[in-house]
Amino acid sequence: MLKFYKIAFLFILAFGLNISSNAQITKKAQVGFRFLENPVSAEVVGRGETGTTTTYNSNGIFWNPALIGRIKTTADISLNYTNGIADINYNAGAATYRVGNFGVVGVSLLSMDYGTFYGTRRAVNDNGYVETGEFSPTAYSAGITFAQEVNDRFSYGVTLKYAYQNLGSAWVAPEGGDIADASLAISQKKYKTGGLAADVGAHYDFQYHGFLFAAVLQNISREFNYEGEKFPMPFSINFGFSMEPLSFFDGLLGNDHKFVLDLESRHPRDFEQKFKIGGEYSFMNTFFARAGYMQGYDERGLTAGLGINYKVSDVPLRIDYAYLPFGIFGGVHFLSLSISYK
Repeated sequence: MLKFYKIAFLFILAFGLNISSNAQITKKAQVGFRFLENPVSAEVVGRGETGTTTTYNSNGIFWNPALIGRIKTTADISLNYTNGIADINYNAGAATYRVGNFGVVGVSLLSMDYGTFYGTRRAVNDNGYVETGEFSPTAYSAGITFAQEVNDRFSYGVTLKYAYQNLGSAWVAPEGGDIADASLAISQKKYKTGGLAADVGAHYDFQYHGFLFAAVLQNISREFNYEGEKFPMPFSINFGFSMEPLSFFDGLLGNDHKFVLDLESRHPRDFEQKFKIGGEYSFMNTFFARAGYMQGYDERGLTAGLGINYKVSDVPLRIDYAYLPFGIFGGVHFLSLSISYK
């Protein structure tokens, strides 16, 4: 028990240092494939995007692959829709299947919808440009996950995924030429690329008042190249810590009430460290209310969400909604639907 308190104290101290310390080096614009950082799951967003320790459904693939190893049902399916800023929306889905006592396998898909753009290029006319037609950038990732619950305390998981993005085409003039010179051999150059990445996660249950610890490495990849500039996918190291404060007051509110507090630290490759805190209150494991706060982001801060868990013909069904204010861009709406099969 003394060892446990030491671990908990050191972890909480590390979070405190994350908040109070100022980074000496500002890191920016060092990664690509930014869409991989888009949050998935209204449940997780509602509690401040804290998803590495308590997302015990197929959406856990997007936050910590070790989490699906703790799913007890035979199969779990999650569908997610996000109505984002500037008409940039995205859809995501995940499914898991338990292979007896061996482990849990899962698949996931994330697809971006950037809408329609109108292309132009410089020209010698009154407008200074000519239209080149409409285009729609595309981006998606697809992955497969394996997780195993080694014992009732420890689990691990690994995700291997393929990410692809097509940013459209650019008009290119010969070296030293002017793109507005119609006499030159103007050509189009396509900007699209894809590759593999991996997530590796671990999860530990102290089995004491809901204390949990998790660590995740996300988007481990090789470097890619655009116009001579090399960059990897958005690699980050995340740590999560959860507890159930109400469990210290056993019998005060009864077993129908539960409150989970999540703390999370994110260390991305190209920005300063970020800190997230969130809470989830549930009544009879049926009705859920969530709120959270994210520190270290330019526009994101407070979040809120609701959820309901009920059965339809003995099939567990979960519906979650979350709202994320996004500063001058308005807000982002998240909707998730999940089904479990025993």
